[in-house]
Amino acid sequence: MLQYSKQADERREAGPLECWCLHGAVGVAADWRGLAKRLAAAAISSRAVDLWRFLEDGPQPLEGFGKALNSDAGGEVFRGSGRALLGYSLGGRLALHALLEKGHPWQAAVLVSAHPGLEAAVERAARLETDAAWAARAFGGDWQQFLDAWNAQPVLGATAIREAAAARALVTRRREVARSFMDWSLGAQQPLWQRLGEITIPVLWVAGERDDKFLALARRAVSLSPHARLAVAPACGHRVPWENEAWLAETTARFLKLGYF
Repeated sequence: MLQYSKQADERREAGPLECWCLHGAVGVAADWRGLAKRLAAAAISSRAVDLWRFLEDGPQPLEGFGKALNSDAGGEVFRGSGRALLGYSLGGRLALHALLEKGHPWQAAVLVSAHPGLEAAVERAARLETDAAWAARAFGGDWQQFLDAWNAQPVLGATAIREAAAARALVTRRREVARSFMDWSLGAQQPLWQRLGEITIPVLWVAGERDDKFLALARRAVSLSPHARLAVAPACGHRVPWENEAWLAETTARFLKLGYF
């Protein structure tokens, strides 16, 4: 059984509820620091997971990640009252795979700007080709040019997640970032639409008011999930956690305190 170093995860103790946060593509655990402080003010502890540690020792398929994350959580002594999972974009897709594993340790989840999967084989093939190109740029190209091209994508808008120096420091993980574009590509993901009804815990799907594509995806997902509800982030695009951090923290805290634990 693979063992993963957890030193890069960031934890903040604040109360008996614990929220595990999964960052997006080309992200780091530190991206959640602002949100973690706000959750702590609401007496919710957090753990920002370094997703790259799951790719340190070689390929890790999406299904394997779900098992590994659940094993991480289930293998620790936990004295709190419950655990929730929060995932943004890539992290939201990874969270879905964890939630679809039997016997998972989560009592609630918040999925932000997440995609349950492409249904047409031709779309998946095209996405694999696109992500292979991103992988090549991440692994062997100029790192700053790669970052600039990534952040220039229209879907992401112009919202900055972290300081430029911190973004450049991510170059130490360029091998894992490149691998994620292959192993965790949306093109490598089997569509999960027909399995959403298997999730029996409360799930809050979050999408930005201005993110038409992902708002439509979230609405459809909620219609297929008996235990899900939708929250629309006002005046936000795709990067909800940084476009309106206060709103997401308040919405998440309110959702988690409705009695799910």
